[in-house]
Amino acid sequence: QLHLVESGGGLVQPGGSLRLSCAASGLTLDYFAIGWFRQAPGKEREGVSCISSSGGSTNYADSVKGRFTISRDNAKNTVYLQMNSLKPEDTAVYRCAAAGRCSGMILDFASWGQGTQVTVSS
Repeated sequence: QLHLVESGGGLVQPGGSLRLSCAASGLTLDYFAIGWFRQAPGKEREGVSCISSSGGSTNYADSVKGRFTISRDNAKNTVYLQMNSLKPEDTAVYRCAAAGRCSGMILDFASWGQGTQVTVSS
């Protein structure tokens, strides 16, 4: 069974950077697309980014394009989300999850991690 654990969140000032990690255990990540999602208080969960199993295809929400970069190191069984030029509206709990492909449908994702809090504030 695939088990995902996020890390790397924290408090950062606007304009700052963080790198989130999504580490897998139980199964190899080689066969899974991995998506990053976030949920702010009082708001619905939204997709942030997704990377295909090979790493050859990525996609991003319009709100983070040009600021966030998703990558993966299958040898380390880990997916990363590099977040630059952070804004207060990026504040949320960030979670990763696995799917067969980056379908764009949250319901297609499973093995959700517990999440890591990102707070952007001065």
